[in-house]
This record gives sequence, structure tokens and C-alpha cells, in this order.
Amino acid sequence: MSQSIQDVFKRIKDKKKEQSELKKMYRDALSVNGGYQELLEELEALKLKKKKLEAGVQSDFKEEFDKIEGLKLNIAGDTQMLSDLALTQLTSGQPVKIIDENQVEYEPIFTVRFKKS
Repeated sequence: MSQSIQDVFKRIKDKKKEQSELKKMYRDALSVNGGYQELLEELEALKLKKKKLEAGVQSDFKEEFDKIEGLKLNIAGDTQMLSDLALTQLTSGQPVKIIDENQVEYEPIFTVRFKKS
């Protein structure tokens, strides 16, 4: 049985809509629960306290956190470059695999996603 892309897309949209409606019902049920609301307020207070503590430590380690942010950007750039190189290699018909220092082989996983145009 062959299915068209459009049929599968519609089925996914329908299931996501149903999932969304069920989640909304769940959130509504929680919102009327007094104990849950009380717990949320306590959680917000603890989150604020946590942020204050983290900010204090971050100010003590400013240089290290700046380095972490730089490394994060470098890793993101290198990851994008790795993807681009792997795709180029694949489209030119060459095998694509990576071997790490422990002789573990990695092969790429490609996915297709759709966005509104």
C-alpha cells in the first residue's frame, strides 16, 4: 500500500492537533488544583534563589565562563562544518564515516524536515 507524502503529512498534523488538545485538558486540570499552584509558587521562589547563587559563582569565574561561551560557539561552527563536509562527501559518492581515538566508527544520520515556505 503506497502512501503519498501529503497523506502522511495530514495524518501527522491531525495527531499533533489531538495531542495538543489532550495536553490543554491536562494543563487546565492542573490549573484548578490548589496544591499544584502552591507548589508552582514554591518552585519559582527556589528557581530565583538558584539563579542568584549561580550569578554569584559566575561572577567569580567570569573568565572561565567567557571561555565556555567561546568554546560553545566554536563547537557549533565545527559541528555545522562536519555536517556540510559529510553531505558533500556523500553526494560525491564517497563513503562517509568517522573513527574516534578509541577506534569506534561513526556513520552519519541524515534526516529530512519540512518548514513552511
